[in-house]
Amino acid sequence: MGDGNRVTCTGKGTPYADHFGKQASSTCGHRYAKMSSDQPDGAYQVTATSHWVVEWTGGGQSGTIEFDLTTDPLPIRIGEAQVLTQ
Repeated sequence: MGDGNRVTCTGKGTPYADHFGKQASSTCGHRYAKMSSDQPDGAYQVTATSHWVVEWTGGGQSGTIEFDLTTDPLPIRIGEAQVLTQ
């Protein structure tokens, strides 16, 4: 996740919806504990990998194909908003 943490998810996850607000993901997620401003270029570098297993059947044959897809590092900037109330 760029901050030293690693997240492994199983299953398809849960698509985000506005009514979730700031709730943590119920299936898979990561919450950053601090801003990214002290990182190079002010961003965490995040890489994602997905593992696929495809089972196929056709022409009287069948098989399994497994492969991984990995992204190039993606910059994620994490900021902070503070509110003062009286």
